[in-house]
Amino acid sequence: LLGESQPAPLRAAAVAALNGVYGDHLARTGNPLAIKMHLCHAGRMLHLDRKASSSHAFGAHPLLLIHGLCMNDQQWLRQGHDHGAALARDLGYTPIYVHYNSGLHVVENGRELAHMLDQLLKFWPHPVQSLTLLGHSMGGLLARSAVHHAQQESHDWLRSLRAMAFLGTPHHGAPLERAGHWVDTLIGFSPYSAPLQGLGESRSAGIKDLRFGHVAEPLPRGKQRHDLRRPVPLPIGVHSFAVAASRGDADVPFERLPTDGLVPVASALGMHHNPDLALEIPEEHRWIAHDCGHFDLLNRSEVYARLRDWLEMTSVRAD
Repeated sequence: LLGESQPAPLRAAAVAALNGVYGDHLARTGNPLAIKMHLCHAGRMLHLDRKASSSHAFGAHPLLLIHGLCMNDQQWLRQGHDHGAALARDLGYTPIYVHYNSGLHVVENGRELAHMLDQLLKFWPHPVQSLTLLGHSMGGLLARSAVHHAQQESHDWLRSLRAMAFLGTPHHGAPLERAGHWVDTLIGFSPYSAPLQGLGESRSAGIKDLRFGHVAEPLPRGKQRHDLRRPVPLPIGVHSFAVAASRGDADVPFERLPTDGLVPVASALGMHHNPDLALEIPEEHRWIAHDCGHFDLLNRSEVYARLRDWLEMTSVRAD
């Protein structure tokens, strides 16, 4: 299945799924199938140096798209739609796609992404007027983790960060992690990776992080909270937006809304009964897509319209 003779999309999807399940083991053992984080533009890997960057037609408004567990950068394209390409067309963004080993701890990937963003903006060929981060599922946790590490290390790119948007991100975890449901559902999402289904009992470090939505190093043991999460607020002065999906319709009361198949609605909206953990996302920046599954967030027209309107309304529009 993973042979070099297989079509590129098939092999890429299968390797991404395998990394989601066993990525920490693959990286630890030096396996050549372990994905190394890199950035892509127009289907090609970006080399972070001044000469390579100057050869691209980059604008002043980079948009970083971060995929979810068991997925890859190519899977932002679903049923003919790609949020990155559409936002480039409508608002003039330059979409940059992250490809990473989703089986590693979110904290580990977040730290690497923070450093990679620092390099990217240093070599960006034009002055950056705004940077926007868009994460689907685990990708939203990665975005928050990268910001957290950048704050700790005083990275310059934070000054350019204007907006963060989250699609179905389990900010406060997803209980289905316990049964391996994440793996079986995510792998089954792609016909290319379906042969790997049934590996759900194997859980990588990345999958385990989804249980509580870890984005930073856990608190020392002995603390009262059972999940040991360190509160990580959203950055001040940055517009934050959250879209949750639910398989229920709009007539179902909020407290009874079913999940999107993976992530509880309150978790995706950043809501939590503990005020230390709740994310301060304004009510007008939260939205629920009804009769919508977790992966439908990637291509539903109403989800894209909401993203576009939010970003345009907050003056992030490119010239």
